Amino acid sequence: MKGTLLEVIDLRTQFETDDGLAVPVDGVSFEIPEGTTVGLVGESGCGKTLTALSIVGLVPPPGDIAGGKVLLRGRDLLTMSDKELRKVRGRDISMIFQEPMASLNPVMRVGGQVVEALLYHEDVSAREGRRRAIEMLGKVGIPEPSQRFYDYPHQMSGGMRQRAMIAMALVCRPGLVIADEPTTALDVTIQAQILDLLGGLQAELGMSVLLITHDLAVVAQLADEVVVMYAGSVIEKASAAELYRNAAHPYTEGLFKSLPGLRSRQERLEVIRGTVPEPAAFPKGCKFRPRCAYAFDKCWERPPLLEAAPGHLAACWLVEGKGEARPEPIARKRGGE
Repeated sequence: MKGTLLEVIDLRTQFETDDGLAVPVDGVSFEIPEGTTVGLVGESGCGKTLTALSIVGLVPPPGDIAGGKVLLRGRDLLTMSDKELRKVRGRDISMIFQEPMASLNPVMRVGGQVVEALLYHEDVSAREGRRRAIEMLGKVGIPEPSQRFYDYPHQMSGGMRQRAMIAMALVCRPGLVIADEPTTALDVTIQAQILDLLGGLQAELGMSVLLITHDLAVVAQLADEVVVMYAGSVIEKASAAELYRNAAHPYTEGLFKSLPGLRSRQERLEVIRGTVPEPAAFPKGCKFRPRCAYAFDKCWERPPLLEAAPGHLAACWLVEGKGEARPEPIARKRGGE
């Protein structure tokens, strides 16, 4: 049985806005076991990236973490000082961002940026740091790494820059890598290469991965466990195999139906009507209620995570009556209630 590497408990992150208090991360809880890939899934605006930034203490101002715990091997990151957190970032937890050109220093050679991460966290010489950086650049598939070590970011392709970002994240061999939409800006062929690379490196280095994405096809390829977020809250958790076989929440079901060829061969894809609400205007009760085709009176109460199957939790009152047939969807007019 794998132990728990990271445990997020009732995490809440809030912002004071002109429209009132916004809570884009609202009581999020999940676990990441050792050596496991957990997919954090949902539409844009669901709070996935802010959850990751909250975990590593990088919430942008004027936001602040209002409650909860983030336990890394039992140590609460939320109680650490800024100095202690800087030591954790890179050494114990690393993050791969979705746009490397926004994360790499454009006037610093790529190899130097990889070495810098290593020298900050480990007591090694500059020569040893260079050797290990070149080794990691080669490990992530950059050809002629001893020469590309001296390239500036603009001299590399998008795929190469993303590989360089992965090298920076892994050079200290952290226990957990948070990959935030790591293939969004890449073409399909390079996306597949990067995903294969992440999977291979995880198997080789034994690290855990929190994979943040809106793409269920990516999750199917890499994830062991899946956490589905909607409007700042976790609305479903299950193993990847169980979730793909038996999605219990109408939102998750809608995500599957919007994918071509994954569940059916219909000519026209279904869509989830409406959009994710703004954090300062979350609806009462179930946050998905205004968009849900199955909503009924009890949905005005906010549902807890209920057991849909062993190890499979969903925040939907329909799960309470799982032995009964699901009601027919409510007819909706186009563009509104």
